[in-house]
Amino acid sequence: MKTLINTTIQEFSVQAYHSDDFKIVTQEDLQGKWSVFFFYPADFTFVCPTELGDMADNYEAFQKLGVEVYSVSTDTHFTHKAWHETSDTIKKIQFPMLADPTGKLSRDFGVFIEEEGLAYRGTFLVNPQGEIKLAEINDNGIGRNADELLRKVKAAQYIAANPNEVCPAKWQEGAETLKPGLDLVGKI
Repeated sequence: MKTLINTTIQEFSVQAYHSDDFKIVTQEDLQGKWSVFFFYPADFTFVCPTELGDMADNYEAFQKLGVEVYSVSTDTHFTHKAWHETSDTIKKIQFPMLADPTGKLSRDFGVFIEEEGLAYRGTFLVNPQGEIKLAEINDNGIGRNADELLRKVKAAQYIAANPNEVCPAKWQEGAETLKPGLDLVGKI
């Protein structure tokens, strides 16, 4: 399997439901800011609303970090609107809900399940230059945690600002980092 880490996001253009309206989202919308792509199998399902509700509850924290969140499924933008209007959990969502009914975006990110026409639970962090810095794919029965994603976003932003440092396991904002070098070899 070929990794997407440090590759540039491919061109795309998809419909989205956002702020009670339909709009087009393209790779141009990502330029100059951090972005999270949060793929999930389908609207009106079971694990998906728990994850999207968690992301909605943490959306302000992502925004404070200058990160836009894009949820993505193979549903249409019309289905996203209907789900938003009928589910109390999904009503909380303020981020764009991208529609990928052709599966192109899901294929580009390597999460499309051909036999089912659905996406795996894929999480991708894209830096302001359009490079993928985090790529995680879960089987569809395994839900994700927005708090852990926030921690990873902070770590990615920290090392982007401090390229001679790295963030160790369980690193939290403000904690000590490491400066790789010969003096650390065999001493950690």
